[in-house]
Amino acid sequence: MKKSIITLLALVLGLSTAAQAQYRGRGGNVSLGIKAGAALTSFVGKDTQTPGGNSGYDYRLGFQAGVFANIGFSKLFAFQPELLYSQKGASVRDVVDMRTRLNYLDVPLAFHVNTDGFFFEAGPQVGFLLAAKNESGSTSVDVKDAYKQVDFGYLAGLGYQLKHGLGIGLRYNGAFTNFPVSTTTGNVTVQPRARNSAFQLYATYSFN
Repeated sequence: MKKSIITLLALVLGLSTAAQAQYRGRGGNVSLGIKAGAALTSFVGKDTQTPGGNSGYDYRLGFQAGVFANIGFSKLFAFQPELLYSQKGASVRDVVDMRTRLNYLDVPLAFHVNTDGFFFEAGPQVGFLLAAKNESGSTSVDVKDAYKQVDFGYLAGLGYQLKHGLGIGLRYNGAFTNFPVSTTTGNVTVQPRARNSAFQLYATYSFN
């Protein structure tokens, strides 16, 4: 997995560097920046529901932070690759102080549509699992081996960006793939149907 992370990061960095050189040469706009914010995260999917059809999980508060490069193709369109540390997970509903914490290195590839400072964003995302723990009270158990090391998802959101400096955004981050690993008993393989879900509110600062 480490080799996959390094390869992907090198690819994103290479694309960003090439795009910066190309669009700066054409008079395009390229901004580098940092971002951080809070997230409400939980699990969704058929196997996260109770027999009554309600979710068996509550949202928990997490944190995200990282860097980005905003590459303007024109005044209307931009491409924004990011590198983020993201906390995800969920609390077990109706069970006091029991939760799952998942930490990811996320690589969103966001495409922006800009209009008078406001922007709409959407795109794919890949996440690499850094750590996973089940917690109950003061007890913490490492459960990283129970979850897939790579998570494929998507993002969609909106925000407002000043010409220089500060910006703010609200994003939904969902997943295409189930994050628990499949289990095999005899000739029967079971894939638990559970996916990450996160609402993310963030602030950004652009240096260029």
